[in-house]
Amino acid sequence: MAVTQQTCSIARSLEVLGERWTFLILREAISGTTRFADFRATLGVAPDILSDRLATLVAAGVLEKQPYREPGARLRDSYHLTPSGRELKLVLGALQQWGDEHRPYELGPTVLRRTVDGGRPVHVAFVDDTGREVPLDGVAFVRTAAYPS
Repeated sequence: MAVTQQTCSIARSLEVLGERWTFLILREAISGTTRFADFRATLGVAPDILSDRLATLVAAGVLEKQPYREPGARLRDSYHLTPSGRELKLVLGALQQWGDEHRPYELGPTVLRRTVDGGRPVHVAFVDDTGREVPLDGVAFVRTAAYPS
């Protein structure tokens, strides 16, 4: 039986990213976590769920496995962001920005988005092809001819 590809890019993205644990794994990977035991310890996720989510991210090309060996231990895999995985920093930043605004933590944000070269605050926004920020009400999602009728 043939598998039908989703026409919607959001639906295709959710096939890879649509689980809560996936975003938390990505949050940790962006922060530098690479080892299974470290993901597990930080997140408190069950090992079978973590294995499944890591496998999905590897299969989708978001993470890549790299072998490593601690002295006296067996060979293991670490998980590293690929270029497409690093691009998800934008998605995580948008989720964080939305959460800080609409689901605030009583003690304030736990992480701030800042520029690397000066610590200036940054926010996630739509930017047009000239580099100008566009307000949310100035953005339309326009269906193309590829959209199924």
